[in-house]
Amino acid sequence: MGTTITISPVSRIEGHAAITIHLNEAGEVAAARLHVREFRGFEAFCLGRPFWEMPTITARICGICPVSHALAAAMAGERIMGLAIPPAARRLRRILSLAQLILSHSLSFFHLSAPDIVLGLDSDPADRNIAGLARHSPEVIRRGIRLRQIGQEIVNRIGGGRLHPEYIAPGGMIEPLGEAGRDAVAALLPEALELVRFALDLWQERSGQLWSEMGDCGDFPSLFLGLVGEDGGLDHYEGRLKFVDAAGGTVGDLAPEGYSAAIRETMADDSYLKPTECTLGEDRLYRVGPLARLSVAPFSAAPLAEQARRGFLGRRTATASLDYHEARLIEMLYAVERIADLVDDPLVVDRQVLARAGVNAAEGVGVTEAPRGTLIHHYHVDRHGLLTGVNLIVATAHNSRAMDRTITDIARRHLRGGALGEGLLNRVEHGIRLYDPCLSCATHAVGSLGLAVTLHAADGKVLDRAVR
Repeated sequence: MGTTITISPVSRIEGHAAITIHLNEAGEVAAARLHVREFRGFEAFCLGRPFWEMPTITARICGICPVSHALAAAMAGERIMGLAIPPAARRLRRILSLAQLILSHSLSFFHLSAPDIVLGLDSDPADRNIAGLARHSPEVIRRGIRLRQIGQEIVNRIGGGRLHPEYIAPGGMIEPLGEAGRDAVAALLPEALELVRFALDLWQERSGQLWSEMGDCGDFPSLFLGLVGEDGGLDHYEGRLKFVDAAGGTVGDLAPEGYSAAIRETMADDSYLKPTECTLGEDRLYRVGPLARLSVAPFSAAPLAEQARRGFLGRRTATASLDYHEARLIEMLYAVERIADLVDDPLVVDRQVLARAGVNAAEGVGVTEAPRGTLIHHYHVDRHGLLTGVNLIVATAHNSRAMDRTITDIARRHLRGGALGEGLLNRVEHGIRLYDPCLSCATHAVGSLGLAVTLHAADGKVLDRAVR
């Protein structure tokens, strides 16, 4: 008879989830699934609120990527208002988006994944965590904390507030930056560049061991989605939605408001997460986030990052999920370079940062690149600007099917004897960490951290269960 293995809760991720591994009657892995156990609520309780409140409200969905939610909400509001924001505000928003990428990617690499990368997937679980890594390699933790701190300092200075940005609003920014703020941001960038280079060196030193421990699990062709700017280069703040295949060929190119022509949300009866699929061709599975963005478009105006991107793509086909780690580091290099260019622009200190208008359209779509991938906010309003419809599609939903495919590959390669060994559990968890999912964004509810894994036979009988 078949079997199902459940891992619940999953550790070192943001949110609460479980994994089930299903065996067929021959005792082989048939499939593995990630289940999000938190209830989805923001789309419902925001109804009836004025759309101009949404940057502040939706920033509370997540403490790691509040900037992205605030930006997407403000951009959707600007479509409703029918206005273009001042040039200075666009530059400040770009810096905010890139600074948040630094703080989010550094958290993912140094704090969530580095215990596996530095200590090894089979190291003692009592040490394979941030505390154990601090004892083993205190410099790694110190530098990771500092890099994330730099990203947060930039967000706080430009966005206002200590965690959630308060200055992002439909129409632009509530407060300008000023010359003192510009100089303070610029002073942080040389140190940030040095820390990113340290992370890249660390990855080059340790990646070979991780590859040998994981194998080629999660290496499969898929479509990739990201935003592309007017110059054809990657744009983290705004642009057109571009789908490419594993060979880099364009599959689709759409305006943000046309996203529904290419992306379809589906329902799952065992998870509060709504998986998405691409409807442009036969290949419905696609990926978003750092790895996808490396394939979608060149890193214009960031020569160091573009050199690293080309070197990365020259070594291998960017289809392996394990490459998400290196992609994050290359993106941090890109972010530092682009912020340096933006703060050097005289317009960044212009005091005209907010435009005003009323309700001029019944709906608006805001799309931006969050650290984990493409983020879509779609609002409908009445004539008073009160929300009558809210739809949020986050990176974790885009990546849902790819995550299932990755952990299925891992289980097939590493499951031995129909039982949940520590090595398998950590490899399955690492397969999820590769995508750095934010389950709070995906489900919009309070939940505790962790993961549970359950192993099921073909007849549904529980053979083994492990809780982390």
